[in-house]
Amino acid sequence: MKRIADLRVSPVCLGGNVFGWTADSAASEQILDAYADAGQNFIDTADAYSAWVPGHSGGESESLIGGWLRKRRLRDRMVIATKVGKHPSRRGLRPANLRVCLDGSRRRLGVETIDLYYAHSDDAHVPVAEWVGAFDAMIADGAIRHYGLSNFSAERTTEVLEVAKAEGLAAPVVLQPQYHLVHRSEVEAGGLAELAAANGLAIVPYYGLAAGFLTGKYRADEPMHGARAARVKHWANAEGFAVVDAVVDIANDLDVEPATVALAWLRQQPGVTAPIASVSTVEQLPAVLAAGELKLTRGQLNRLNKVSAPFA
Repeated sequence: MKRIADLRVSPVCLGGNVFGWTADSAASEQILDAYADAGQNFIDTADAYSAWVPGHSGGESESLIGGWLRKRRLRDRMVIATKVGKHPSRRGLRPANLRVCLDGSRRRLGVETIDLYYAHSDDAHVPVAEWVGAFDAMIADGAIRHYGLSNFSAERTTEVLEVAKAEGLAAPVVLQPQYHLVHRSEVEAGGLAELAAANGLAIVPYYGLAAGFLTGKYRADEPMHGARAARVKHWANAEGFAVVDAVVDIANDLDVEPATVALAWLRQQPGVTAPIASVSTVEQLPAVLAAGELKLTRGQLNRLNKVSAPFA
């Protein structure tokens, strides 16, 4: 187990973006069952999941997780993270909007207190002190335990920390940037890793498998298809497929799945507490969970660092 403030979390976080999308209700519950039965406890979702699906309005993932929590009676065992600010009809970090969204997420999840509540993205139109003050009030009211920042630059994260300190408000405890072998720049060169280390912030990166690109399912000489194909096309170039080839080679050497290698690399990066990864079928879950145990050698890490350097 790793720590985020006073929360003890599993080394791999289960992403809920697929629940109600590429994983229907039955498949979602099977995945959640298998994850919990494996002794894992960290689940990530958002009020916007999965508003991009025709006929959906957002909140579907939270509702599925909430129904499962009630059915399995596992609320006390699980650490639940959700996000606010990107719901299509409730965008932004205005305090009044945050309160409405918080109530909706708590109702759908069926929880009194949300363990981690992320600002899903920055909002330059609202003064930092206003929305940080709203998160502080949520903590004081017992509606959330901690809050974090998703998709924030190092510069804006620094501003949030400075405002929280100056105003005597609760500070964020975790960052959730995009970070993986074919997207390294904002965490490494962009300064988020250094900032997190200096301020004791956990890093829980999303897209740990680059929307499936790093699982080896897409190859250079084959057509791309599937629900997520459009999300990975910008990595489908010589540099991207060179990374995939290296991941697959190491996986073959270790007799593990490529997903395990890609997530193990991410888990071993400085400051990373738990990468987020989602699966659409229960059969895909063991490869993800195995990353919590696999420790790559220095030589394997160096090979992956070198081949992914174009993305650093």
